[in-house]
Amino acid sequence: MKVLRIRALRGPNLWSQHTSIEATVFCSGSENSIDTIPGFEARLRERFPEISLLQPAGHHEAVTMAHVLEFATLGLQVQAGCPVTFSRTVQTPEADTYRVIVGYSEEKVGLLAFELAQALCISAIDDSVFDLSDALHRLRELNEDIRLGPSTGAIVQAAVAHGIPFRRLTEGSLVQFGWGSKQRRIQASESDRTSAVAESIVQDKELTKTLLHAAGIPVPLGREVKDVEDAWAAACEIGVPVVIKPQDSNQGKGVTVNLVTAEQVKAAYMIAAEISDNVLVERYIPGHDYRMLVVGNKLVAAARREPPQVIGDGVHSIYELVEQINRDPMRGEGHVTSLTKIHLDEISVAHLAAQGLTAESIPVKGMRVVLRKNANLSTGGTATDVTDDVHPELAARVVAAARVVGLDICGVDVVCDNVMSSLEDQGGGVIEVNAAPGLRMHLQPSYGKGRAVGEAIIDYMFPQGEDARIPVIAVTGTNGKTTTTRLIANVLQRDQKRVGVTCTDGVYVDEQCIDTGDCSGPKSARNILFHPDVDAAVLETARGGLLREGLGFDRCDVAVVTNIGMGDHLGMAYINTAEELAVVKRIVVQNVTPNTGYAVLNASDPLVASMAEHCPGSVIFFAQDRHHPVLAMHRAQHKRVIYVESSCIVAASETVEYRIPLNEIPLTKNGSINFQIENVMAAIGAGWALGLEWAVIHAGVASFISNTQTAPGRFNLFNYRNATLIADYGHNPDAIQALVSAIDNIPSKKRSVVISAAGDRRDEDIRQQTRILGDAFDEVVLYQDQCQRGRADGEVLSLLREGLGNAKRTQKVSEIFGEAIAIDAALSNLQDGELCLILVDQVEQSLGQINNRIALG
Repeated sequence: MKVLRIRALRGPNLWSQHTSIEATVFCSGSENSIDTIPGFEARLRERFPEISLLQPAGHHEAVTMAHVLEFATLGLQVQAGCPVTFSRTVQTPEADTYRVIVGYSEEKVGLLAFELAQALCISAIDDSVFDLSDALHRLRELNEDIRLGPSTGAIVQAAVAHGIPFRRLTEGSLVQFGWGSKQRRIQASESDRTSAVAESIVQDKELTKTLLHAAGIPVPLGREVKDVEDAWAAACEIGVPVVIKPQDSNQGKGVTVNLVTAEQVKAAYMIAAEISDNVLVERYIPGHDYRMLVVGNKLVAAARREPPQVIGDGVHSIYELVEQINRDPMRGEGHVTSLTKIHLDEISVAHLAAQGLTAESIPVKGMRVVLRKNANLSTGGTATDVTDDVHPELAARVVAAARVVGLDICGVDVVCDNVMSSLEDQGGGVIEVNAAPGLRMHLQPSYGKGRAVGEAIIDYMFPQGEDARIPVIAVTGTNGKTTTTRLIANVLQRDQKRVGVTCTDGVYVDEQCIDTGDCSGPKSARNILFHPDVDAAVLETARGGLLREGLGFDRCDVAVVTNIGMGDHLGMAYINTAEELAVVKRIVVQNVTPNTGYAVLNASDPLVASMAEHCPGSVIFFAQDRHHPVLAMHRAQHKRVIYVESSCIVAASETVEYRIPLNEIPLTKNGSINFQIENVMAAIGAGWALGLEWAVIHAGVASFISNTQTAPGRFNLFNYRNATLIADYGHNPDAIQALVSAIDNIPSKKRSVVISAAGDRRDEDIRQQTRILGDAFDEVVLYQDQCQRGRADGEVLSLLREGLGNAKRTQKVSEIFGEAIAIDAALSNLQDGELCLILVDQVEQSLGQINNRIALG
């Protein structure tokens, strides 16, 4: 077994709407059926008893080593606690070669599971050692290290329930919700509107107390101290018992409470001084420790926290009782689980000593031993929900505390006897205010009802019904994608939107280029959706990115498919037919927003039209022939269609009929360029699907001029020495056929063409390009492309010449090495009234060369 390639599919893809690992695997000989490997299955099950080798119902093919790799990768993740359910193995057209696809919840965990699954398979083949416990431990440890913690995870889950898209910006807890100009961000439980000044205030406990006291909120009196002696002096001034804490700590670190003797105070001071140079001594308020969660000036949850403790059984030591508690699967390290393991650290040992106990003491049966005085969950405490019991006046004081320090989301720590009366009535007080409060005590309290605090934070961040999405239009197909993308963007700009565009020419935000090159993949799409100045996104979506990584978004409002042509990358990545290519392009249609989204499909292309049945939303069909059967059937069902009639593009439905004259759409050259008419119809369909006003759509298509700035390399027309010069990026037989059809409507005395071909096309597709041109042009200039893409020098030129073997019109053929030299040669011979088509490869450089040549005359 040999793994040829492995990919992480990070968005909806050919196999699933979920993230997946895709591996291409070669299996040789007996590996194509594990039944032929003596003892293999028994050895496999011995090493991994939980593995399932069952095929789906109705499948009876042999179980190959690729299938075992699939089942093992899935099973290891499941056993490690990852919520993964999808897997699949598909045989490729190449002998003994398979694609193994397995879902993942965390990419690194999925990749590690695949690596471990390989090791498992090899160990079962070789009868060598495989440590299942260690493998699962590695997976669990990695998963817990990189997955979202309970606080951030709860907020993300609430966002998903509201249909709000999210993306982690780091491996930590920084998360973006929404897209473009509607985006918001959180870091753990802090929002992007949490004030840095407010954070700074609450980190200074003395300042916080001063501000709260000035606002009339009960707080314990106290002051900062400079050394051990000053700490005891302060305790005497305030009156024991006291609390000693670092001025700028969190999670209860270094805090010691209920101190009454000089020795206790001095010991507590030393502990606090290790955390911070600034130490506070405060009056100790007796009572229970409560955490109040405030979100957007509302109290949304409250919990009583108890310090870590054990109950004696007369048999086991305190240390052993702690170990028993820590074996509870609900207890883990840090904040990963609902409870934290108890550690007998320096503070715990000191607290036990104050009670005359050590870790080796055996408490009598029923004896309650408190292990430390503070009740933070991070040190092993427990929580009991008391949200429904909080007195309105106490709640008002807590909300006021949040407002005084300026935090929008915060945890307010209160000490009092109970929460059913005001702080003033019972001598309680606010002892601390915390930014980035932990949520797990409210989500999964040790006792009582869990609270939807993640939901409360999302409701605060986003108005009711807001999904934080901007309009997303995905454009795919074989030809016309870039022009259609630019045209749709122009329509949206007329709707006063700042538009983000990705295409083969680059990335644009509000008409400003922010990246260059072929940017039609998922990475560029994500960059646009990250951009805070984008109100709508128009994303050219090429097959390469779909196969390599999946979509760069979870769903789109509009999917536009222009056509499916032969020769566009066929023969690559196991895509050998137009039908297989259509399945790849169909991914954008399958991920249209259910019910409210639209697919805009070319009815005259059978492969595109057939995508309609896979659309979870509605469909708008377009075709130049109003009588096309697909269009006619759709219209008979009172659905939306777009066609050409009486020199107008007509958009019609049961309630609408809107006409735009072709002579008002410059891109179509008064209706003479058929492929541009189709591009315009697709753009009109996208605007209609988005619910734009017809005046806006009309203005958008009427104001679009196809030139080297708006659509470089897309049928750019020039006048050179009274001759017609056309530059186009057409690079497959269908595109060239469309160009020839358009040029047939342009009068000329003589036609010449300059062409090369990409080396990664099939031989027949390269020949077909010049076969088409040979019947339409008098002179053909062949040039060798800058990058041969795996071909030997001269190989592409030879194939192009073969395509001209039976040319009906071509009289002269030239071969030139270098695109710039070929263009210069063609332009030097161009005469008044002639036409020259230049099929450019290096678009920017070639267009610059043409413009310079025209400028020089």
